[in-house]
Amino acid sequence: MSNDEIFAAAYREHYWAVSRYVARRLDGRAGDVEEVVAEVFTVAWRRRADLPAAALPWLYGVARNCLANAVRGHGRRRRLVDRLGNDDTAHGRHIAVGPDADTPGGWVHEALARLSAADQEVLRLTAWEQLGIDEVAVVLGCGTRAASMRLHRARRRLRAEIDRMRPEPPIAEHSCMTAPKEHGHG
Repeated sequence: MSNDEIFAAAYREHYWAVSRYVARRLDGRAGDVEEVVAEVFTVAWRRRADLPAAALPWLYGVARNCLANAVRGHGRRRRLVDRLGNDDTAHGRHIAVGPDADTPGGWVHEALARLSAADQEVLRLTAWEQLGIDEVAVVLGCGTRAASMRLHRARRRLRAEIDRMRPEPPIAEHSCMTAPKEHGHG
């Protein structure tokens, strides 16, 4: 197969997986998803001679870099809008979170959000993208052992965050609060 055919096959096979990967990380900014996915496949087209046989982890690595660029660009635009005084809060428009906003499993996302971006990424690659550790290493651009260690540490930190968020169990009033009964001795 030619490089063009390899690229076309990778595009057909992995377009939606890359789109989902990007969409989950842009968290509701749907307009940016198509732009980032287009950039991913533009890079893949330019580097089609480098496209490996197992293209998906490689494409996720490209997507990760494109997302970083998009996030930096979004931050620059946000700061510019803030400096111009044309943001939503300056005009009194804001979104209030309603009681129905609490979604099932929302606490997991909250715990995940408390982790570093690197920890979040390695956990998402294994849980959301269902990549094996060899594939995670490709996406992160590191060795398998380093990827395995990053995953182990990220899981440990996520568990600690979840434990911190868990409410304390109520103390039973009758267990420790009553005085021991006195028994008479003859």
